[in-house]
This record gives sequence, structure tokens and C-alpha cells, in this order.
Amino acid sequence: MNWYLKVLKDNYSNFNGRARRKEFWMFILFQYIATIVFVIIFAFIGDLLNSPAIMFISYVYILATIIPSLAVTVRRLHDVGKSGWYYFVSIIPVIGGIWLFVLLCLDSENGSNKWGENPKGFGNNSLIDQIGVE
Repeated sequence: MNWYLKVLKDNYSNFNGRARRKEFWMFILFQYIATIVFVIIFAFIGDLLNSPAIMFISYVYILATIIPSLAVTVRRLHDVGKSGWYYFVSIIPVIGGIWLFVLLCLDSENGSNKWGENPKGFGNNSLIDQIGVE
């Protein structure tokens, strides 16, 4: 939950820098949990009350989280060494979505790149990477 709040509070519209896999995937996980909660609310309460207020709340939530979800995705792409414009590869039918998914699953680039320092910080340097390699 802290990773989700970090994206919403500290990096709401921050398209600069890098986001590690844990930050990105925890944000996505809580986005899906919130979506499931809204679906359950609509299924049980929405039909009973037939209230447009419930729909309004979900629309406000969706609008409030569009920018942070784009920002964390762009920062995740920066972390693997790709430009944020790679997000548009998802427009390509079938293959584009798969390619973007693979990029989002890749590990961080070691060291710093043109978007900043590695967000994993210490422990991801060349000495650590050589452990177990002979």
C-alpha cells in the first residue's frame, strides 16, 4: 500500500526519473483491487440504489489516477533504459501489448542512465552482479 501511496502523493505527475519494478507492479496491483471493489459496489449496491453518485465516485477515481498511472509507466520504461514514448508501442495490435508487458517486466539497467540513478540504490553495482559468476 505504501508503494501505491508513494506514486499518488510523491510522484503524482512526475514523468522524470526511474521507477523500479516493485513500485510499478504494486501500483498496478492496487489499481486492480480498487477496480474490483468498484465492480462489487456496482453489482450489489448500485442495482439496489440505482444511484448516479456511485458512478460519479468511480469516474472521479479513474480521472484522478490516469496521470499517476501514465507517470509510473513512463518512469518504469526509463528504468529499463527506454524512452517514455515506448508506451505508444502498445497501440500495435497484439504484439505491441506483449512487447510493452515484457519491457515492464525487465530488470533495471545497472548503474545510472540518462534518466537518473538506479532506484535500487546500493547493492546493484558491478561487484554484486559478479557474485556467483565464474
